[in-house]
Parts: sequence; C-alpha cells; structure tokens
Amino acid sequence: MSGTGSIAEVGAPSARSRALAVLRVRSRATAAVLLPAALAVVLVAARMTGRLAGDPWPVVTLAVCAVAAVVLLAGGIFGAVVLRAGPAVTPTVPLPEAAAPDLYRLVRDLADRMDVPAPSAIALTPDCDSWLEDRAHAAHRRRGTGGGPESAPGAAPVLVIGSPFLWWMRVAELRAVLAPVVAGTGPSAHPDIADARGFVRGLDAAVDIGGRPGLGWIGRPARLLLRLCRTDAAEMERGVAAAASDRAQGVDYGLRIVAQEQVGLAYAGWDRLLTRVALPAWRMGRWPAHLDAGVVSALTELSRRDRLAEGFTSRLGERPACDLLEQPGVVDEAASLLAARLFHGGPAEAGPDWSPVDWAAYPQEVVDRKWRTEAARLHAALDGLSVPADLAPPAAAQPRPDAPAAPAEPVPVTTGAPAPAEASVSGAPGGPGGPAAPAPATARPADRAAAAGEPVPPGGATLERVLGYLTDPAGEGAAGEALAGRLSGDLAREERAAGAGRPQPRGGADTLPLFPLQPPRSGRDLLADHVTALVCCAAVDWAGAGPGLDWLDGPVLLVGGVRRADLAPRVLALVEDGDPAPLRDWLAELGVRPERPVRLL
Repeated sequence: MSGTGSIAEVGAPSARSRALAVLRVRSRATAAVLLPAALAVVLVAARMTGRLAGDPWPVVTLAVCAVAAVVLLAGGIFGAVVLRAGPAVTPTVPLPEAAAPDLYRLVRDLADRMDVPAPSAIALTPDCDSWLEDRAHAAHRRRGTGGGPESAPGAAPVLVIGSPFLWWMRVAELRAVLAPVVAGTGPSAHPDIADARGFVRGLDAAVDIGGRPGLGWIGRPARLLLRLCRTDAAEMERGVAAAASDRAQGVDYGLRIVAQEQVGLAYAGWDRLLTRVALPAWRMGRWPAHLDAGVVSALTELSRRDRLAEGFTSRLGERPACDLLEQPGVVDEAASLLAARLFHGGPAEAGPDWSPVDWAAYPQEVVDRKWRTEAARLHAALDGLSVPADLAPPAAAQPRPDAPAAPAEPVPVTTGAPAPAEASVSGAPGGPGGPAAPAPATARPADRAAAAGEPVPPGGATLERVLGYLTDPAGEGAAGEALAGRLSGDLAREERAAGAGRPQPRGGADTLPLFPLQPPRSGRDLLADHVTALVCCAAVDWAGAGPGLDWLDGPVLLVGGVRRADLAPRVLALVEDGDPAPLRDWLAELGVRPERPVRLL
C-alpha cells in the first residue's frame, strides 16, 4: 500500500471487492430509476416511426411517459438528497497543530513509516476509542462545521483520539495503539472504497432527513438501499481494518500487545469515573473540569485494589502522552465539558447554572449539596404524604437498651475545605473538635437554636421522622412503597422542569445526550439513596463527619477521615424490611440523635 491509494495487504482485495458490491447496489438503483424513462423513449420512437399505430398505444405511451417523468423527478430529488446530505460528524474537541506540535509530529512519523497519507487533522473525543473520520463532504463546508485542511475536497480523514488515552498512556504506548488506526488512511484513499463509503454515509444521512416534515418518503428508499448493502459495507470495513492491521505489523508490534491491556484498563476506569463521580455532579448542575486527570487517579486506585492490575502503576514514571500537548489543562477542560454534553445533555458552554468544579472542591460543592438536596426532596415527599413532622416510631421500634447512648447535647461541627484530590479518597480534614458551624441566614429557628447549643423543639427536618414513617414491624413495606412512588414522581417532575428550559434539538443525529449514562432506578433504589443522603447529612451536622470522594465509588461519608462503608446494608434493612434497629445502632455508635434537625438546602 502506498500513499497514492494502491492496496496490496491481506484483506485489502476483499475490501475492494466488497466496495464494488456496494457500488453495484447504487448502479442497480440508478438503473431502476432510468428504466421507465427508457421504456418511454422506446414507445415514443415506435409511435413516431408508425410501428405502434392505433389503439391503445397512444394511451399506453402517455401513461408510461407520465410514470417515467414522476420516477425521474423522485429519483433526481432522492439522488440530490443523498449527494448533498451531510453525514453525521462526531462531536469532538479540535486540536490544531499549534496546540499539539509534538503529537502531530508523532502521527506524521507513523504515517511516513507505514507509507500512508498522514491524517489531515487531529481531534479528541471523551471516550476510550480512536478512529478515522472523513470530514471532506461539501455539506460540512456549507454548514460551517469544517474550515481547516480536513474539509478540503479529497482531504485525508481526521484522526480522532480518545482523550483518556493521552492522560493514562505513555508516549510509546499511544504510538503503538495509534499505528493501526493511522494505517487506515491508505485504504481510505482508494477511489472505490472512498466512493462506497460516501454512498453509505449519504444513505445514512438521508434516513435522518427522512424524519423531517415533507420529506418522509425519502427515508423508505434510503433504508431499503441500506439493507441491500449492509452486509457488503460491513465486510468492506473489516477488510479495511485487516489491511491497516497488516500494514502496522512492523511498528511497535510487541509494545502494542501491552498497550491493548492499558486500553481495557482505561475503559474500565473511565466508565466508573463517569457513572460514579461525574454523573452526580452533572445532576447538580456542575461539571468536573478535569475528567482526564481524574481518570489517572481512578485507574491508579483500581490498580491498587485489583491484583490483576498490579504493576501498571510502575509505568507512571515514564513520559505521559499528555506531555505532547502545549496546554494539557485547557484541553482537559474542553474535553470534560464535551463529555458532560454527550453523556448528560448539558449546555455547550459554562454559565451560572452550569459551572465547572475542581476535584479539591468536589466533596463540599457536589457531595454535600447532593446529600442535602436529596434530604430536602425526601422531606418534601413526606409533606406531600401528610406525614406528621413529629412522628414517633412504634414502641417495638424504640432503641434497644443495650445500644450505645448518644451524647446528651451534641454540637454540630463543620469541616474545612477538602484537601486536593488524592489517589483514593479525599475529604474534609475537619473533625469532632472543629469549630461550630454558623447558622445559615436561611435556616429555620430550630436550626439556629441547635447551632447555638439551645434545646431544639421536636419536629422539622429530622431523621426521626423518616425512621418513624418507614418502621414496619409487620414487614409489609406499604409505607416504603408509597414514599418511593412519591419520590419517583417528584424527581421526574424536576427533570422535566429542568429540561424544559434547554433548547431542544431537532432530533435524529443531533439529539443530546448521545450516550445517556443515567441508569433506570427503581423506586426502592431512589428511596434508599435519599435515606442514605439524610443519614449522611445528620452525621455531618452532629457527628463531625464529612463528605468525601472515592475515585471508583463516587460520594462517600468520612468519619474521622476514614470512609464508612457499612451504612448501605443498614439503610436497606429499613427501606426493604422496615427494621430500623441496625440503623439506630449505627447512629448511636456515631453519636447522632435522630430527633435533631438536619440542615437542608
């Protein structure tokens, strides 16, 4: 294979034959459109020479000509749509050469060693994958999505690199991983393969256009043609990949085997970071500004916990691939904002209701706020169910005599600003001996009295109200089901209200989020999360605990600087079985009195 587009590797002949099969589908569709016109020409010629004189040939000729005109018009419109429709472009962070000259040199060196055209540009995507993307379609220039060398007619594809790779991988590993991807520019330059790819992308874009008003009929023939060439197009791409892999055999092949292990590890850490750490912040209207830097901490923690990952952290002494960037922090922030848009549907730009958050501030600005928001929603749901504020538990559910006694007059404490994010858990350094928390200006009289050490009247936002309502000695769970249903409805209304203020895309390929991360949560799961949040708020207010961040598990409760991971089973015992005894014992051990008010947002 050479830079001019000739192909000779294993798999390349198969790719070209499959590309010709795709093009034959296009030729047959063109022939089907032209067939009525050809028949009309024959009939008109026969009528003019007197070979088809008399009835019913005048009527037949007129009907065939009318059908031919309609088919030609529809075929012309369809062909124009397929040719002009802009294929979907993956949202990426553009990386100009001035922002990463060393990375461009690395990629061009790879292309020269494999004797293939160099990619026309480089872009980053917040995902653990890399690929080539053609952006030379004229529609991209018309829509303004292109403007650089990648949009010029006949330009080489754009190299899209997963941003987590740049922060986790070393330079040599990134080079080994990118070699087979860059090698794909050779087969992409072959005329038949490029033509077949353009036809398939045009059909795919036509299907999306078929969803617009007045153009619904476009989608049916486009889907039919896609079905006819689906198998050949898939086999063509497999052949291209085989040819690229064969061409890259001589470039860092041994290191590539090791680097592929890092790809799997990066994917696992990135998925945990998004779903456990980033998603709670996105739901609170904040977006972590340095997700790629965070994935290094997450993967380092994973390698510490998982014996199969032992030895991977020894690579950290080598030069990271992010050193190939001139301003890694700026690129990381742009990729983090794009990740929030792709996976959560957030705004494209930062604003008052969509602001970045650093890892050092994450525990206080995200975790603590998340807990107090959920605690407030839980008490609002109880208000909606007309649950008394001073509800007492049944006599059978009172604390056991042998349970540890709580302090008579606990004083709420505050935690200081969290330390910078570490490899495992970061949180507030404050402890039980910290200064008293000042009462917020919006606090209720009971909260201000509690902060001043005065007796607190019963009722209000207390943990005792929830314990009393969910306590069910019979274990039927009717109260829990009612509260879980109320929470689900309230949360759904909040999400609809939040989405109503955002501009709605027209749908299809522009719909965001493209890859939603929010897993469906049952009512019981929501109830358990909200009860856990209320317990954590009480522990923070009255036991000197603090919010923390675990890189793999997300928000955690720190007591004395140590993570408490034994809360979940006790909350489940209350939510699922109506048994408050384990949770009451846990609270008594920490010195938390459930009847004390909890500060809400």
